[in-house]
Amino acid sequence: MNTIPGRRTRVLAATTATAGLALVAVTVSGCTSSGDGGSGSKTAAGGVELVKGGQLTTCTHLPYPPFQSEIDGKVQGFDVSLIDLVAKDLGVKQTVLDTPFENFKTGAFLNSGECDLAAAGMTITEERKKNVDFSDPYFDATQAVLVDRKSGITSLADAKAKNAKIGAQAQTTGEEYVQKQGFDPVSFESSDAVLNGLRAGQVKAVVIDYPVVQGWLKNKANADAFKVVDNLNTGEQYGFTVKKGNTKLLAAVNKAITEAKADGTYKKLYEKWIGPYDASAASPSAS
Repeated sequence: MNTIPGRRTRVLAATTATAGLALVAVTVSGCTSSGDGGSGSKTAAGGVELVKGGQLTTCTHLPYPPFQSEIDGKVQGFDVSLIDLVAKDLGVKQTVLDTPFENFKTGAFLNSGECDLAAAGMTITEERKKNVDFSDPYFDATQAVLVDRKSGITSLADAKAKNAKIGAQAQTTGEEYVQKQGFDPVSFESSDAVLNGLRAGQVKAVVIDYPVVQGWLKNKANADAFKVVDNLNTGEQYGFTVKKGNTKLLAAVNKAITEAKADGTYKKLYEKWIGPYDASAASPSAS
C-alpha cells in the first residue's frame, strides 16, 4: 500500500469532506469515551499514554476493504473493529487518520505524535521492525492472482510465460513478490487503483491480498468478469504497530487480540468482514 509522494491526507467526516488539511479525523463507530480518558486526560486505563486525551488515534490508509474503508460516511472494517476493542478496554473512543502508507513503514506519524498506533493490513517484516513495534499477528494473509476471465491466463507462471503485464500495489509485499519472480509490475497507488487498472485493461493480471479480492468478488458483475487463478501462500502475517518502546499500548493491543480470539469476538468479526473462518489458519478458504 502506498501513495504518491507529497500526497496530503484527506479530510473525512460523517457528513462532509473538505480537502486541504494536513491531518484528517475520520468518524468511526463502536466506542464511547469514558474512564480515565473521558475527562480529557492523556493517560488512559492501565497507564497507557495517548497522544490526545479521550481518544485512541489510529493511522490508516484508505481504502483497503475489508480491513478499513469508508462506508456510509464512517470508516469501518476488520482492523477498525479490532482496534475498537482496544479503545474500549482503555476507556476511550477511536479516531482514525487517513495517512500515506509509506509513513507506516517508517513510523513517521507514530514518532511525530500524530497517532498512537497504525492499523493498515500491514505485513510484519524484519525490515519494518527496525522502525516500529508490531503487535502479535492478528491475520494470516495470502496473495491472489486475479485475471479477466477472457485473458486465458491460468496461473502466475502462465502469466510470466505469456509475458503478460501484471499490476500490484506500490510498496507492498505483493509487489515485492512478483518482482522476485522476474516481473516488472505496473505499480498502483491503492488497492482500488489496482483493481480498476485490471478492469480498464491496463494490466492483464494483478497480485493483491486475497481478502481484498474476496470482498471485491462479492459483487456479481466483478465475479462474472474476473476470477482468481492462483493463491500464493507467502507466509505473511498482519500486525498493528506502535512507536518503538510503547510497551503499555502494545500490551493493551495484544491483550485485546488474545481475548477476542478466546471469547469468539474475533471469529464473529472475521466472518462479518472477511468471510469463512478457518480456525487453523485464520485465513479465507482459497478459491
